[in-house]
Amino acid sequence: MAGRVHPRQLAFALPHAESLSRDNFLEGPANAAGLALVDAWPEWPNRIMWLAGPEGSGKSHLAAIWAEDSGARSTAADGLTAEAVPGALATGALVVEDLKAGTFDERALFHLMNLAREDGAYVLLTGREAPSSLQIELRDLRSRLRAVPVISLLPPDDQLFRGLIVKFCADRQLAVDESVVSYLATRLERSSAAARRAVELLDSEALRLGRPVTRALAAELLRDA
Repeated sequence: MAGRVHPRQLAFALPHAESLSRDNFLEGPANAAGLALVDAWPEWPNRIMWLAGPEGSGKSHLAAIWAEDSGARSTAADGLTAEAVPGALATGALVVEDLKAGTFDERALFHLMNLAREDGAYVLLTGREAPSSLQIELRDLRSRLRAVPVISLLPPDDQLFRGLIVKFCADRQLAVDESVVSYLATRLERSSAAARRAVELLDSEALRLGRPVTRALAAELLRDA
């Protein structure tokens, strides 16, 4: 009699909602300046501000908090067009996310900055780098961007990093103990993006293997990664 074949458990990539509310924002020295910027609105030093920081540093979360407070609309930088600028500024506040050289319409952004100044609108720009580091072809835009005040986010310190790991687990309804958190915190690259990817991997593999999320599982996955 042939041995019984056990069906392999499939792991489905189900969406996991990450809360971008103020209550779910983890504050630390690395992002304190960004949170202070959000809290200072509308008393900003300039109506157009730039929030810079590495991937996963909290730019989108801070932008979402500010958008909620200010009634701002949001757009991805690569989706901004000159024709859409007036409508985008209709509420008097706008978030433009993920500005990277060569991926957005420079004339559309220049038009946006001019119109925002004329209308007295507020604009929050976000990007991984400060505008001075970008290669901008349009000279007038380059000059305007370099005059925009920059608030920088830093990589998380140990306490914030551990908090992020716990938060990402909670977002995915993963029950983990302190040994898992400590193991991840001491072996991952010190970035929010790395923590998020590790938790996603733990979640999907634990589901696929039918195992709980333990330090042993984390060690296996990180060793093979």
